[in-house]
Amino acid sequence: MARAVEIRSYQLKPGRRGDFARLMETQSLPMLRRWHVDVVACRPSAHDRDAYVLIRAYVDLAEREASQEAFYGSDEWRTGPREAILAAIETDTSIVLLLDEATIDGLRRAID
Repeated sequence: MARAVEIRSYQLKPGRRGDFARLMETQSLPMLRRWHVDVVACRPSAHDRDAYVLIRAYVDLAEREASQEAFYGSDEWRTGPREAILAAIETDTSIVLLLDEATIDGLRRAID
């Protein structure tokens, strides 16, 4: 069965990748896990020193929408790392693919 996999690419403001990575690792990732979001990968991009990638998997598109509405609408996010994270981002782009579990597991292994 295919799952909805979101690949979010962040183009960061020049020189902000270190700050962004620390915020993601210490604040955003723990929050995502508390909210039961399946984070496949979260790391600096290999191609650009000012880019970062977050890959999340969901049961389907409806669960992705509901999960993100709940997470990004929560007080924990809005009063937590939101402002600091947004301040480091120049632009972001998301794509969503429907992938089987074997492909998702392959992504996990390839990126770790």
